[in-house]
Amino acid sequence: MTTILALDAAWTPSEPSGVALVKDGPAGWRCLALAPSYDEFFAQAEGGATDWLNRTFCGTLPDVPRLLYAARALAGEPVDIVTLDMPVATQRFSSRRVADDAISAEFGSRWCSTHTPNTARPGLLGARLSSAIFASGYELATTATAVAETKRLIEVYPHPAMLSLLQRPRRIPYKVGKSRKYWPQLMIRDRIAALLREFEAIHRALGQVFGPLSLDLPLPDDVPYLTRLKRYEDALDALVCAWVGVEYLRGRTVPLGDETAAIWCPADIVHG
Repeated sequence: MTTILALDAAWTPSEPSGVALVKDGPAGWRCLALAPSYDEFFAQAEGGATDWLNRTFCGTLPDVPRLLYAARALAGEPVDIVTLDMPVATQRFSSRRVADDAISAEFGSRWCSTHTPNTARPGLLGARLSSAIFASGYELATTATAVAETKRLIEVYPHPAMLSLLQRPRRIPYKVGKSRKYWPQLMIRDRIAALLREFEAIHRALGQVFGPLSLDLPLPDDVPYLTRLKRYEDALDALVCAWVGVEYLRGRTVPLGDETAAIWCPADIVHG
């Protein structure tokens, strides 16, 4: 049995980060935990339940040993793979990496270019997070990594991954902060409904992989304001990262980058 811990890590400590934990077993892959923040993941490991509709979720610095301990408590065994939505590398960087340029070259025409990292974002936060994961015994998976090796840190970029998950030709419009750009003609209530339709498509596809999910999406009328949807976006991103980890273990991903950093993508959408 294999366990994957997936982090949709915020690039600043003030914002919460999505967390997913999945495990393979006799009945297939199952999602053991899905949380909108590190603190909520810790609470779930102690038997708590997340109130997705009414709680306020805060950002905190990532505590990697505690994350791995909580994951082990939930899964009953150590984490085999960590997947991460954040630029990382085996050496210091403060601008675009070969991996970022490779993703943009491959997926730019499909509207899935990467953000440009800099000294501030993710900066020291990203360096500390990756260093802590390395110190916990996980090596970064790069173009030099053999297929399906465990005890690896896998970098994921959800936008291109979702092209494969949903079998769509271009970037899925599901980012809360981009809703006005997606639908400039729609009022806020209509944008909330439009985002939830995309969330539902992602949720349904992930449910086909992991079975019933411990995340019930709200109805549009239950969402008081647009930013309340960000927690669902973060959790779904984390679970997409977990799914790419599953595909990596099945030998169905390819790394785009070099021997210092690589972003792993489902093989069926990489044309170059």
